[in-house]
Amino acid sequence: MGRIQHLPSRLICVTLVWVLAVTRLIAASESSVAVYNITKSIPLGAPDHWDYVTYDPSTHRVFAAHETSIAVIDGRSGAILGSVPVSGANGVAVISSIGKGYAGSSATKSVLVFDSNRFTIRKTLPADEGTDGVVYDPASKRVFVMEGDSQKLLVIDTDSDSVVAKIALRGKPEFAAANGAGKLYVNIADKREIQRIDTRTATVEASWSIAACESPHGLAIDAASHRLFSTCLNSKMFVVDDEDGRIVAILSIGFGSDTAAFDTTRKRAMSSNWDGTLSVFSAVESDHYVSMGEVPTQPLARTMAVDSESGRVYLIAADRVDVDLSATNLRRRYGVRPGSVRLLFLDPTS
Repeated sequence: MGRIQHLPSRLICVTLVWVLAVTRLIAASESSVAVYNITKSIPLGAPDHWDYVTYDPSTHRVFAAHETSIAVIDGRSGAILGSVPVSGANGVAVISSIGKGYAGSSATKSVLVFDSNRFTIRKTLPADEGTDGVVYDPASKRVFVMEGDSQKLLVIDTDSDSVVAKIALRGKPEFAAANGAGKLYVNIADKREIQRIDTRTATVEASWSIAACESPHGLAIDAASHRLFSTCLNSKMFVVDDEDGRIVAILSIGFGSDTAAFDTTRKRAMSSNWDGTLSVFSAVESDHYVSMGEVPTQPLARTMAVDSESGRVYLIAADRVDVDLSATNLRRRYGVRPGSVRLLFLDPTS
């Protein structure tokens, strides 16, 4: 115990969190019931960085941000169909009804409009610093781009493919979810808040505190029951009423969540986690959620998308390697084995 007392408190915290994450992963691996199984692993190769995963239910295609491009994969067979050239690719929104997609480019400070069938660039729109999540709102027919460093939302009209507004926010937006009826909900990572946006007037309507949520990252919605699912880096998922901001429940999830999803058919809320787990909850009622356990995935598989028709979950992962085990920052502590990036298919067993 005496030797531990001389370690920096930050290192002790990181070590304890990592031990807890490993314990949770071992427990998940020993579970007698497998809620999901990995059924395919599609090699994507270099580069060794990735970001958001988007699933288009109309075409059954997966659009995976892969640093220098958006990789397009058949969500059924796993065949790689092509790629969209996007430098610094992060968020992606696809609108198959009009044959277009919108991708943020942090490297060029722009949003690229592309043909979602031919995978060619149609138009480039200027953006500000730190493009991140990209979400389409069908009620206003607008695309909303998170600009974390600039603390703004970039609003794009999909008819004219032009920037029609910039919404100033209280902090750094991470991701958002639309309810389909003209409301957009945005995670504000540094302020531990959720802000509600009127998509037609492009104005902030409300700000709700989720103070115990460290750096809210993932955000999903069950529009039918008016519930938001915000996932936090400190192993928590907040369930929030989308009408008044009331905190309905706080659920325990894996460590290092980056994405949340909701399966509208099976009524399951999920969090994909850096520690190699998929946290799954069954929505028994709008205020009652039962854990279905921690599904073992692979370390670093922290971004995902779900196909609510089949129940299939798509995640990007890679082989983790040790870089500097003395580092307290996990991004400096671990790296990725070159060329090991892959897309995982997880299918439900029930």
